[in-house]
Amino acid sequence: MNVAVIGAGVVGLACASELLARGASVVLHERGPGVGAQSCSWYAGGMLAPWCEGETAEEPVVRLGQEAADWWERHAGGVARQGTLVVAPSRDRTELGSFGRRTSHFDEIDSDAIAALEPDLAGRFSRGLFFGGEAHLDPRRAIAALVERLVAKGAAIHFGSAVEAADLDADIVLDCRGLAARDVLPDLRGVKGEMLLLRSHEINLSRPVRLLHPRIPLYIVPRDGGLFMVGATMIESGDRRRISARSMLELLGAAYALHPAFGEAEVVEIGTDARPAFPDNLPRLVRRGRVLHVNGLYRHGFLLSPAMARMAADAALNPQARPELLHDLAA
Repeated sequence: MNVAVIGAGVVGLACASELLARGASVVLHERGPGVGAQSCSWYAGGMLAPWCEGETAEEPVVRLGQEAADWWERHAGGVARQGTLVVAPSRDRTELGSFGRRTSHFDEIDSDAIAALEPDLAGRFSRGLFFGGEAHLDPRRAIAALVERLVAKGAAIHFGSAVEAADLDADIVLDCRGLAARDVLPDLRGVKGEMLLLRSHEINLSRPVRLLHPRIPLYIVPRDGGLFMVGATMIESGDRRRISARSMLELLGAAYALHPAFGEAEVVEIGTDARPAFPDNLPRLVRRGRVLHVNGLYRHGFLLSPAMARMAADAALNPQARPELLHDLAA
C-alpha cells in the first residue's frame, strides 16, 4: 500500500514509522525547510509521564501514554528512565496533596529521599512525590533519529512541499499538519505554549522536576551539556508570536525557585508555538474517505504519538478497523 503523510512533526514521523514497519510504502511531505524546526515538536519537553499527566488529563491520556517509553526506545533510543520528581515550595505544600489525589503510581518521599535522587536539591524541599515508572527524552534527538531510520528503511521525505491531500497519488493520505489543519477541522483550537532553554553548569538534575504552584505549575527537564528546558505556559490562543514579559518572568521565577543557581544561567533559546487541541483536549483520528486526519494531541505530542500512530496504522491498513478515538465522517 502506498501512503502519503502530510506533516513531519512528531505525529507525522511516528505514523510514518509505524506504517513503514507494517510494510507500507511511505512518502512524507513537509512544507517547512526541515524536520521539526520551529514547531511544537521542536519546543516540546519530551516528558513521557503518563501518570503525572493524569493530574489534569482524561483517562485515555494516562492509559495510552503508557505505551510511549517502550515505543520510543525501539524506534529512536535515548529514553532516560529516571522517573519524575514533583515538589512544591513550603508555602504551597498543600498542592502536593492535591496533585497526589489526582494521580497514581508514585511514592511519597521526604527531604532525605529527595536529596538521594537529586543531590543538588538537598535541603530545599521537605516533601515530594516520585513517579519512578516515568521517563523522558530529548525531543530534537528523537526526531532526528526517526528521520534517519525512516530514510534508511526506504521512506521518502520532501521538504518545502505544501501539498493538498486531493492532489496526492496515494492509496491513503494521513493529514498530520497540527493547527494548520483548521481549514478542514474547524473545531481545532490553538493553546499557546512558551518555553526557555537555559544553560547552567552550577546545577545537575537527572530527571524532570515539576514545581507546583497554585496558578502556574511548571517543569524543568535536563538535557546534555548543562542545558535545561523550562516550560511551559498554557494560554488559550493560536498566537505564535514571541513570549510575553509575564511568561518570561514566570518561567525564570520557577527555575530560580527550584534552585538559585538558575539565576546565573544563560538564556540559550526562547520558544513559542500553538498546540493543536480539540474542545475535550483529547486527540482524534478523523477518517474522510481515503484521508485520515491525526490531530489534537494538545500538550501530549511525544507521550501520545506512539499510541496514535498505532491506531492510525490500524485504520489506514484495514478499512474495517474501528480503533479507539476514530471518527468516521463523510468524504
